[in-house]
Amino acid sequence: LARPTRQIPDAAWTSGFREMTEPWKGAVGCLGVAVFFAMTIGIISWQALEQPPEEWVLRGRSGGVLWERRQGALLLRALPAGQTVAVIMVGGVPAAEPPPPRDRCWHDGGQFCYAWEEDAELRLSLEPSPAPATECYGVRWTPLRPDVVLKDCFSMANVSWYGGASIRAQRWPLNGAESHAQPFVSGDFSRNPASYGPVLERYFLGSTGVTVTVAPDVPLFLSLETNRHFCLGTPAGRPAVPLHYLLCVSPDPLFRVLPQASHAGTRCNPSQLFPPRRSPIWRYYGPSGSAAKIKRGLRSLAKRLKRHRLPEGVLALGERCTAILAAAVRPDHAPSEQRKRHDSPRGWDPSLIKPLRLSITLSPYASIASPLFLRSLQDSEAASYWLSLQPQFGGCSVPLLTTWKGRLCARLNVTSEAALSWYLARARRLRQALGAAYVVFEGAEGNAFLEQSVPPPAELAGDRYAGVLASALATLGNATIISAGARSSHLPLFVQMSQLRSDWSHAGLKGVIPSVLHYSLLGYNFFIPDAVGGSLAGDTPGDPELYVRWLQIVTFLPVMAFGTPPWLCCDAWVLNLTRQCIQRHQDFVVPLLIKYSEEWLSLGYPIFRPAWWLSPTDPTAFTVEDEFLIGDEVLVAPITEKGQTWRDIYLPGEGHLWKDTSTARVFDGGTILRNYSASLAEVPVFVK
Repeated sequence: LARPTRQIPDAAWTSGFREMTEPWKGAVGCLGVAVFFAMTIGIISWQALEQPPEEWVLRGRSGGVLWERRQGALLLRALPAGQTVAVIMVGGVPAAEPPPPRDRCWHDGGQFCYAWEEDAELRLSLEPSPAPATECYGVRWTPLRPDVVLKDCFSMANVSWYGGASIRAQRWPLNGAESHAQPFVSGDFSRNPASYGPVLERYFLGSTGVTVTVAPDVPLFLSLETNRHFCLGTPAGRPAVPLHYLLCVSPDPLFRVLPQASHAGTRCNPSQLFPPRRSPIWRYYGPSGSAAKIKRGLRSLAKRLKRHRLPEGVLALGERCTAILAAAVRPDHAPSEQRKRHDSPRGWDPSLIKPLRLSITLSPYASIASPLFLRSLQDSEAASYWLSLQPQFGGCSVPLLTTWKGRLCARLNVTSEAALSWYLARARRLRQALGAAYVVFEGAEGNAFLEQSVPPPAELAGDRYAGVLASALATLGNATIISAGARSSHLPLFVQMSQLRSDWSHAGLKGVIPSVLHYSLLGYNFFIPDAVGGSLAGDTPGDPELYVRWLQIVTFLPVMAFGTPPWLCCDAWVLNLTRQCIQRHQDFVVPLLIKYSEEWLSLGYPIFRPAWWLSPTDPTAFTVEDEFLIGDEVLVAPITEKGQTWRDIYLPGEGHLWKDTSTARVFDGGTILRNYSASLAEVPVFVK
């Protein structure tokens, strides 16, 4: 404050700069520009080279999600080990553009939001955990333009994936499967071999302990690329729809396999699912021209079974034979007709085939030439009882026609209470009139609207047709068999497995065990396997060795089914082996199934379990596709290679002991038995 005020002298450097010539001033200016560009390039290089390629975008207690800049991928990482349990390649948006650590949801620590301008918005969120040791993350993509197709691909590198959809040549794990992008809807392999199969769930399980569950209201496309990735996507050419799924990671190897925690609410008594005289199933392929011919053919088959000392079980009729017998019992009637008299069973006498019983087959289809369909048109009830196309500008509804077994047909409208009531009442009357032990319902799979490129109504989107029909059929009791399963594993129904080729490929014998593990993992433990030897396209097993190896697997499944009787394809010793297998199924397998059905009801654990169930940390167990466990105590390891009488057997569960039921030899778990001998008449079975 006391400093004397006077004029500040000019700085020496400024006066010197003014005295500089113009060339020197230009040189200094160029130097400044060069320094500026050098600093800019340095900053860019530092960001590109020095900045870490991975960045946390959402973090929870035991893991979190990172953004991988180089690949444009989301990484799901478990803590504290820091193991990456899932790599999700992002598609449909410019993945090279790295999102910032926080964007619109910076104020909420449980969410992360980022938007690719004019493309899509990503929202990650921490979701409630279904178990204390489990952490879940919601992933929701919202397209910002109608032409944006969302697609997330899950890498198969160092991860084995299970669940999802059944395919024509089933693989275990899914890493070996191949399928082009198509709607995630159940299908019929006999109509479209490239479609997905009859059993599927929006649930995928990875060997690293991660599960992927897709929201049920998402129009979903799925593609599989062998040993690379599987992709979840949205359909193209339709209004923009979000892609929403849930990622969960858990260190508990048992919890991670449960798409539904338990089935405690299921009205199901396991002992009633396996009553006497309901296995094996003998399929009828005899004369079918009239009711009289069918009766003679059934009586002849029953006598032959009795002559060969195979008197137990059920004779199964196809849909055509069922329709002929139904017409003999009582002609079919239109939905609106009310029957004023009781049914008469005189058209069929169950004593003709005693002690065997009958199985009948129905479907939700009606031929457009049938009196049933024509009468519904005359009574103006077609829209109520059959799936129909609604007019855009007034007018009448038109039945949606599709093909079924070579005929042009209409399909039952399961959203109509009146139609369902009539259909169930018809099935009950027919079951009672024919004294049927089982009622098989074919044609539950597929979406008739999507097959004809017509947008389905909301109540029938995706696989909701199969789900609604299954819920209705469950009221008929636990002797009901349905041809498809989607969100219905909790219902007391048997599911008919797909037909297989009569060969040694994955579309034949090698596909049996992967299909068993796939069905059971998704909760469908009660299924009817394809006939011994395969039955696709009317194939008749001509290879006795194939027939025997197939028979040895089916012995340990819920129900044994035969298309070709053993005396028609093989020598007398195979007939004797068939008797032994049927007896072993009744005495040894059925009690095991009842026991582990109780566990399935209370805990949700599958009855048929993969090798990794007892060895969840052994990478070798993740790819074993030719063995299966019944519960925790029986290991079945059949031979599925033609001409072999030996195989390598993986014994799971380090610290356990396994005893061969044939030789009583005991082996350590967690080991591999090399070149283990098994003759054509033997199947290796071990008890823990």
